[in-house]
Amino acid sequence: MNNQRQIKPTLWQKIIALVAVINLLLVFFNLSYLPLRDIYLRYLPLLVKVYDPVKGVEPHPETEAYLATVQQFKQNVAQEGLQATSTQASLGSLQQQSTTLIAENPFLAANKLGTFAKLKRRMQYQTQTSSAQKAFSQFWTPEYLSQVQPTVALDFFEAKIEPLLQTNYYRQIDENGLYVDNFWQIDLIFVIFFGAEYLARTFWIARNRADLDWGDAMLRHWYDALMLLPTWRWLRTIPVTVRLHKSNLVNMERVLAQITHEPAAYLSNRASMFLIVQLLNQSQEAIEDGSAAKLLLESSPGITVGEEDKINAIIDRLIRLTIYKVLPEVKPDVEALLRHSLSGALKESDVYQAFKKIPGFTNLPQDVTEQLTDYLAEATYNVLVNSYTDEKGKVMFDRLSDNFTQHLRQQLQNQTTQTEIQSLLSDLLEEWKLNYIKGSSQRDPEETLAEANKIRAKITSP
Repeated sequence: MNNQRQIKPTLWQKIIALVAVINLLLVFFNLSYLPLRDIYLRYLPLLVKVYDPVKGVEPHPETEAYLATVQQFKQNVAQEGLQATSTQASLGSLQQQSTTLIAENPFLAANKLGTFAKLKRRMQYQTQTSSAQKAFSQFWTPEYLSQVQPTVALDFFEAKIEPLLQTNYYRQIDENGLYVDNFWQIDLIFVIFFGAEYLARTFWIARNRADLDWGDAMLRHWYDALMLLPTWRWLRTIPVTVRLHKSNLVNMERVLAQITHEPAAYLSNRASMFLIVQLLNQSQEAIEDGSAAKLLLESSPGITVGEEDKINAIIDRLIRLTIYKVLPEVKPDVEALLRHSLSGALKESDVYQAFKKIPGFTNLPQDVTEQLTDYLAEATYNVLVNSYTDEKGKVMFDRLSDNFTQHLRQQLQNQTTQTEIQSLLSDLLEEWKLNYIKGSSQRDPEETLAEANKIRAKITSP
């Protein structure tokens, strides 16, 4: 069963998340409006009519005048025919405007060079000419229109050329020389809303946390402040994703896990390597400069935790473990060692050699050795236990322990001994460090992370 406390999101959190999503969608719509304006113009012309003023977009005067002249020409042809004076005047105006259109490229301001190239290519293909200027001039002549029929030519223009001209636009520029963009007026409503919500929520968090003030609460939720940025609004993706995840409207756990999987694996590997190396380096420095020896051998005036002497407490604990836990387990080994040692000592003694010459006493040393060994082992164990449990014995044992510790410290304070031990410990830590880095570099961080995820899944699974 999962022991982690699950906090159920409130209805207000879900509403805030939905409002944040709406704001983010508007931001992305505003960012993509100009690149996708041609599509909106084709399928959602009403949307373009409403939103063009927000972006400061106006129909380009040159292309609009061109389309108006074409419309006038259509009316003249339909009412008076191709040879009428008004129709000829319209053709002359179209030829002049076509020359200006090709020469000045009104699509440049809207950064629609691709549209302009497509416009010229279509007209060249229609008139079978290699020059765009010549193609437009030829298209608007009575001879060409009579040859292909005016209705056919105008149908081609209406289907292939007019839509391209309609996509061209002109953007207004403010007094600072920047393009007009009034999206901030729409976004300001959301900025005020999220600003008030950010202040109120962080204030409430700080009020309910004694260890947290308002400023710290605001810093901890810094990502929510991205909702207030007047520029780089796409960064709002971060707080919106967090809000959606916390509100449980969308489960982002799997998405976040996959997005951060490889970076997390390699970053955690490098971080763990850094921590281990840093720890071992500090340990080496403490050993080499003697601060570790001072800590163990001298009373430290620094910060202490509790009143108890930690070194003596550790020694006392080790003695207790040795007497009550270790000795009973190794008692047979102690007896065997004593038996072997005593047997060897007796065999080398003169008494043993004398007994061997006496008839009937050949096996006596062996029997004596076994009995003496058992007695000494049992007596040693009982002496240690009784001495440590008896009040007077405890005092004597403590005195022995203190004297032992004092003399051990005195011997360890010998400069030669310290230098040798410090060198050995420093080399040992260096070996650990090198072996750790070598082993870490041979392991795949992603495999380690996958193993950690498996363990976490086993622990948290119901």
